[in-house]
Amino acid sequence: MWYLFKMLSFILIFGTTHGTFQNRRPVNPEANMNISQIISYWGYPDEEYDITTEDGYILGLYRIPYGKTNSDNSSAQRLVVYLQHGLLTSASSWISNLPNSSLGFLLADAGYDVWMGNSRGTTWSRKHLYLETNSKEFWAFRIGDSLKWKNFTHHMYGNGSKEHRTTPTQTPTDLVQRGLLCNEYLTCISCHCNEQMSIFLTLPFFFQLLNSSHLKAFDWGSPVLNLVHFNQTTSPLYNVANMNVSTATWSGESDLLADPEDVNILLPEIRNHIYHKTISYYNHIDFLFGLDVYHQVYHEIIDIIQGNL
Repeated sequence: MWYLFKMLSFILIFGTTHGTFQNRRPVNPEANMNISQIISYWGYPDEEYDITTEDGYILGLYRIPYGKTNSDNSSAQRLVVYLQHGLLTSASSWISNLPNSSLGFLLADAGYDVWMGNSRGTTWSRKHLYLETNSKEFWAFRIGDSLKWKNFTHHMYGNGSKEHRTTPTQTPTDLVQRGLLCNEYLTCISCHCNEQMSIFLTLPFFFQLLNSSHLKAFDWGSPVLNLVHFNQTTSPLYNVANMNVSTATWSGESDLLADPEDVNILLPEIRNHIYHKTISYYNHIDFLFGLDVYHQVYHEIIDIIQGNL
């Protein structure tokens, strides 16, 4: 009996530690893939570029030039759609679901030339011409620094990102057809954040916005520092009314980050507001991973771009 007990104990220990006597969960093949590999895994063409900013940051830019359903005319001139991720995530958020529920793949299949950017400091934009990525200087940037080089379709950073649509850009203005703003950025409150993103000044900026009734630039904490960065002793306000691009918005009544009160403050300030939809049961993460996100949001985005809504 004692011998049998020892054998059973050995089997349980050995089986638990080595998985011999238990069924192992299958590993998602995408778990250890980078963005290009995920795109290729689903049978889509992929291109990868390194974009160097004026201050030396090297940003990863990914492209899906056409979809699986329209590869026969892959050389055709296509309308560009640029997707920008939110806080604590990366361009992988646009291809993290199945192709029929991932906005990046859906837009490519709809005939668009899809580009997906990565903000500085994320996994795919953690390089610099001169600075070490573990240095304090590398992380001393703000949201305005990470987004000022682009001026086309920008999704996210919550309700506080709209000001970046009017910043200087080297992008041809004919790419700016319609602005699409949906309340999405992943948060470690509601999901596992695997980007390992250190945000030296970005998170403090968001906390400043939470404690302010105004949308304004990052306050450096002293009149002297503000004068150095902004040529004035206080951080400047962002005027949403200066955003002239046509803008469509989606919001969720269960969203604790872009909550209904803030949304109601924002919407009247948007000058060229062409569409808004409130989804009663959506929270922040549903705009990426909701089971019905295609029907509630994504197909409407495509319809708006096509001029059908």
